[in-house]
Amino acid sequence: MANERNIVHLDMDSFFVSVERLQNSRLKEKPVIIGGLSDRGVVASCSYEARKYGVHSAMPMRLARQLCNDAIVIRGDMDLYSRYSNTITEIINERAPLYEKASIDEHYIDLTGMERFFGSLKWAKELRETIISHTGLPISFGLSENKTVSKIATGEAKPNGEIHVPRERIKPFLYPLSIRKIPMVGNKTYQLLSSMGVGTIRSLSLIPSDYLQAVLGKNGLELWKKANGIDTAPVKPYTQQKSMSMERTFDADTCNMHLLNAALTSMVEKLAFKLRAQNKLTGCITVKIRYANYDTHTLQKRIPYTSFDHNLISVARELFNKLYSRRMLIRLLGIKLNRLIGGTQQLNMFEDTKELVELYQTIDRIKKRYGSGAIKRASGYY
Repeated sequence: MANERNIVHLDMDSFFVSVERLQNSRLKEKPVIIGGLSDRGVVASCSYEARKYGVHSAMPMRLARQLCNDAIVIRGDMDLYSRYSNTITEIINERAPLYEKASIDEHYIDLTGMERFFGSLKWAKELRETIISHTGLPISFGLSENKTVSKIATGEAKPNGEIHVPRERIKPFLYPLSIRKIPMVGNKTYQLLSSMGVGTIRSLSLIPSDYLQAVLGKNGLELWKKANGIDTAPVKPYTQQKSMSMERTFDADTCNMHLLNAALTSMVEKLAFKLRAQNKLTGCITVKIRYANYDTHTLQKRIPYTSFDHNLISVARELFNKLYSRRMLIRLLGIKLNRLIGGTQQLNMFEDTKELVELYQTIDRIKKRYGSGAIKRASGYY
């Protein structure tokens, strides 16, 4: 029998709401919704009190207000949430042997082997207590032998709890749960499986894997494995240096501001599309200039996590204007996005309307089908 792994999944409870409650204690135990303030906005996060009324993330704000008209609506502060996220990551980094930052508010830690020296459950409990004491934020964790079971266990432990699911308890733990609890089951998959009479993880686990493949394609086998508590995915080491970048060397050295701005816009637009295609967000942007005499200068700025072009372009232009002060001819212009984490556009819904989010999604679909150059901002042309 293969050695049992020990993977802990840590997830902050209603992260944005919890951070806001630290700033304003009057928000405690009250229904709170975070997102765009206008009726055209969408919900980015909500408290458990608001969820009881049927409010959930990505819901149109108008509907959320109708369902819970007593809710306190807050626009949200991504910069503040990013700082708390970084603090939590630093605490984990000081203690964990191997960890993965899966999103702004969740981490996986591989504790395999630690049970011989310390005890994985005891270690996870002490880490949770340390994070709570340092930040004042509630956090839940699930501990099991793989990422899928640990993540599901965290969901069952919420709010502010912990669950340990050893190998021999995996199936008894999973089987009674709804198939909705499996991370990769979205609305369409749920509806399809429900129409087949599949409601629990146990009923899903009993379906032959080849049949699920025939119905759901390559995801069918993965879904069958998860329903049976099988997941060999490793914890991917997290590093702050993870980045993506792009540079342009001009055919002729230039100080043409229209050309420079167009190149800057085009590069940021391509990198932002790449971010969204990989379900990532960036927390830092760097602009690089190389002059005709080969002098090279860079300037970077930490930013609230985002993957939207318009947010990144405005910061890139700000950095470029600060950096380009010598008015010499430029040979090369570069952009780097780093401090990457997993995440989706949902995190950018505080100031963006549902229509804007849907516009980005439509543009991305066009680019995925016809290529990244199929549609561009006018300011990216020259």
